[in-house]
Amino acid sequence: MKRSIFLKSAALAATALVSSTQAAEAAGRECFEIRRFTLKSPEKQALLEAYLRDAAIPALNRLGVAQVGVFLPEKPEAAPLLYVVLRHASLETVVKAADLLDDAALQTAGAAYLGSPATDPVYERVESWLMRGIEGMPALKLPPKGCRLYQLRIYESHGEKAAKKKIEMFNIGELEIFQRCGLTPVFFGETLVGPLMPNLTYMLAFSDSAAKDQAWNTFRNDPAWAKLKATPGFTDKEIVSRITNLLLVPASCSQF
Repeated sequence: MKRSIFLKSAALAATALVSSTQAAEAAGRECFEIRRFTLKSPEKQALLEAYLRDAAIPALNRLGVAQVGVFLPEKPEAAPLLYVVLRHASLETVVKAADLLDDAALQTAGAAYLGSPATDPVYERVESWLMRGIEGMPALKLPPKGCRLYQLRIYESHGEKAAKKKIEMFNIGELEIFQRCGLTPVFFGETLVGPLMPNLTYMLAFSDSAAKDQAWNTFRNDPAWAKLKATPGFTDKEIVSRITNLLLVPASCSQF
C-alpha cells in the first residue's frame, strides 16, 4: 500500500514538473541546469576540463544547448570543485542531455575521461539542480565581454509561499534596481528539482572584484531598495532563511 502511494506521489510530481516547465516554455522562460563536480584531486581538474572542452560542450551544442558555462571557485577550496551551467531553451534538451553518451563523436573525443577506472575516478560525486527563469528575467543573458568574475547566489526560504514572495520581489522591482546599480544578471532561476529547496538561484557577472564591491555598495545605498526591503511581506526575516554566496571565475573552456 505504501509503495502504491509513493508511486502515485512520484507520478504526480513528475506530471507537475512537466506542466510547470511547459507553461514556462510557452512564456519564453528558459530552463537552467547547474552541475557541481566534487573532484577527487586537483590533478583531475585538467582531465575534466579537457573532456568538457573537446567532447561534452561540442556535443551539448549539437543537441541545442546554446551556451555552456564552466566555472571554478575564485579561491581554492578544501575539496576541488567545478561548476557547469547549462542553458536549455526547452525541457526537451534537458532530456536529450541525459543521453549525451549516445554521441559517437563524444565517445571518441572524451575517451580519456570516460575510460577512468573505478580505482582512479575523476570525481567524488556530481550534484545537479534544475531551474526555470523567473518572469522578470525569463532567459539567460550573456554578460558583456571582459567579465572575469561571477557571483552565484542561492536564496533559501523556509517554505514554498515565502520562496514565491522572494521571486515576486525581484519581478516587481528588485531586479530593476540590480541592473541600475551595476549588478549585471546572467540568469535568475526558480529551482524545480535539486538541493536546498525551496530556493531562488541567480548569477551575476562583473569585470573584477572592485566592480563587484562598487555595485553592491551602490545597491545597498539605493533609496528604492531601502523602501522595498522594508515593505511588509518582503523583509528578509519573513521570506529568506539562508543565503549562499559563491565567487567563481570562468574556466578556459567556458562559453560565457
